[in-house]
Amino acid sequence: MLTAALIGMVMGTLKEDHDLMLRYDQPADEWVQALPVGGGSIGAMVYGGVESDRIQFNHDTLWNGGPHSYVNEGASDHLDKLRQLLWDGKQGEAHDLGMKEFMSIPLGQRDYQAYGDLIIDFENQGMARNYGRALDLDESEVRIGYKAGETSYYRTVFASYPDKVIVVKLEKDGPSKLSFTAKTASAHEGALYSVDGDSFVMSGLVTNGETRYESRLEVRIDGGERTVTADGVKVSGADSAVLILAPETSFVNYQDISGDPARKSQRLLNELKDISYERIRERHQEDHQSLFHRVTLDLGPTEDSVKKLTTDRRLMARLDSGLDPELAELYFQFGRYLLIASSRPGSQPANLQGVWNDSNNPPWGSKYTDNINTEMNYWCAERTNLSECHQPLFAALKDLSISGAETAKVHYGADGWVLHHNFDLWRGTAPINHSNHGIWPTGGAWLTQHLWWRWLYTQDKGFLRSTAYPIMKSGSEFFLDYLVEEPERGWLVSGPSNSPEIGGLVMGPTMDHQIIRHLLTRTAEAAEVLGVDKELQSELKETAEKIAPNQIGQHGQLQEWLEDRDNPNEKHRHVSHLWGLFPGEEITHETPDLFKAAQKSLEMRGDGGTGWSMGWKINFWARLRDGDHSRKMLGHQLSPVGPGTGRGGGGTYPNLFDAHPPFQIDGNFGATMGISEMLIQDHTGWIELLPALPSAWPNGSFTGLRARGGFEIDLKWENSRPVEIKVKSTVGGRCRLKWQGRTVNLQTNRGEEIVVDPMA
Repeated sequence: MLTAALIGMVMGTLKEDHDLMLRYDQPADEWVQALPVGGGSIGAMVYGGVESDRIQFNHDTLWNGGPHSYVNEGASDHLDKLRQLLWDGKQGEAHDLGMKEFMSIPLGQRDYQAYGDLIIDFENQGMARNYGRALDLDESEVRIGYKAGETSYYRTVFASYPDKVIVVKLEKDGPSKLSFTAKTASAHEGALYSVDGDSFVMSGLVTNGETRYESRLEVRIDGGERTVTADGVKVSGADSAVLILAPETSFVNYQDISGDPARKSQRLLNELKDISYERIRERHQEDHQSLFHRVTLDLGPTEDSVKKLTTDRRLMARLDSGLDPELAELYFQFGRYLLIASSRPGSQPANLQGVWNDSNNPPWGSKYTDNINTEMNYWCAERTNLSECHQPLFAALKDLSISGAETAKVHYGADGWVLHHNFDLWRGTAPINHSNHGIWPTGGAWLTQHLWWRWLYTQDKGFLRSTAYPIMKSGSEFFLDYLVEEPERGWLVSGPSNSPEIGGLVMGPTMDHQIIRHLLTRTAEAAEVLGVDKELQSELKETAEKIAPNQIGQHGQLQEWLEDRDNPNEKHRHVSHLWGLFPGEEITHETPDLFKAAQKSLEMRGDGGTGWSMGWKINFWARLRDGDHSRKMLGHQLSPVGPGTGRGGGGTYPNLFDAHPPFQIDGNFGATMGISEMLIQDHTGWIELLPALPSAWPNGSFTGLRARGGFEIDLKWENSRPVEIKVKSTVGGRCRLKWQGRTVNLQTNRGEEIVVDPMA
């Protein structure tokens, strides 16, 4: 039975001083007001309606199109001509030749698709009062509560990673019974609706594609009657009900869609046949919390009058007052929640919208855009102690190294593998959309940084040997073939390429050189760790040293191109040439001239931009050790936009989704990493504590943040100075700590926890 405490929790009663809940006092009218739940491959957006509830759901393998090679046979025949046109300053002709001879076939990749809606139509509930809707990040579920007549109604929704199903629990407290009809509705034409035993079945073929899908809906009831027809599941007079939805597709892998979605969906329900709702929910929460509980964050208190506001009003209040540290905590943990919900072993990587999408023509195809967006999705994986959530990206990289080898050979006549600025479910790697930005061959090289990060944070030599090094080595082999000599100074440069997504095709964009240098040097380091390929190690290091260096231009800026032609009035959202500042690490306070030039470039670009761009700038300013400016950028990103705000542009929607606009999830993940970068940095050989602490957060603490070398750090600070420091070593080894002019060197053993004296 329902209790007043449960209803009160939905209505907005705080669980604790720093609770982690998104709260609202009305149902969602639009998708960016609905609340996300996810279980890796499956996701759903919960509207929380009273007379009718819509739960829009997805499966991460439902895409249009089908297995396909995107290469353009004969493309490499035109590579030298493209380069010569660019050396000769004939950029327009290079664009035309690229469009005609060098682009993917077809020109675009395929799109992530909506799956459908679970619709629940209720009877005889009348006008609702005391309505509350909440997403509990800690328990990973959406709860809805309200009163109609003399009866209180309570609804719980979650998506289970262990059981691969979406679950809805309906309860009531009072004299009225639960009566409703539940059904699924496909987002694709030609769907079939049928009954199989006690299950309502929806099946079909994706629009404009080859993938088949089937979902099965089972409804369990306590009391009352249940009837299953091809029109849905009708329940009358129940005391409670549990809906279990199992969506599946025929996808096996990017080359095989011969799976049986009916068999897969039925198997999921069969495996739950004798499992109670309570145990399904318990398994879901145990799984989620085993990851979510690893990190805590306290940035100081928010006034009670503000934190008791609904989340949409709280965003507006923050805009007015600027002071809500607990909202920053909530946003940080919301990013971790979204990664757990959308990227788990066995799933696809989180795409431009994670796993959540209600359109069959989504913005940018809701694909994987690799000139920052896919990478930004995973910046926080290792640092915020979610290493397992990184795994789907590594699995995709294995696929891409196969399809990318074909692209390398056909488009460049090169060994190794290459990926341009996008890939899709079918692992397209050739340049797409338009030559002026699609011919950009360093997307795969950037993604390999994540393989290296996994090694740095875990020190897992088995992973380095079996997964990371083969992909990094093959990626490096491509650039050994691809780089060409610049005629005036003899530097090795990248080209044809571009500086995303500005300026068109060029030879020698700065960002490319930073990324390629990183790949070659880290591949050499990996080979050295593994004791292999000594000759290759030397070749990689020598080649990296010959690549065009970072240059400082006439405005004191870091040059974006080989030529000193940066426009000081340019406000483009991409600040690509600062890759070496973040997420790269070749521009630091230890390279003061370049450090100053990077800051000048950032100042020239300004503080505006789309949501993800502001998320990147949070990290830039943290690396520049300006915590107040970093927090300022966080404030810009938290500017409310969308329904009910009267505002557009980049910022944050009422459900805390990042606004490009429209919704892109990368900004959420970028901000989570940015907050961590204010508190801990580890890219210079030291673990630096509070390197960019904002003055507005003078007192606080965190536990469980990870650092390179296999360390976990707990820290408490007061008056902006550490007062408690604890280091846990997961693998043993040397730990070098630094904070505010102090340094400590520790020699640790595996599993050892060391309390460090902050006054040491």
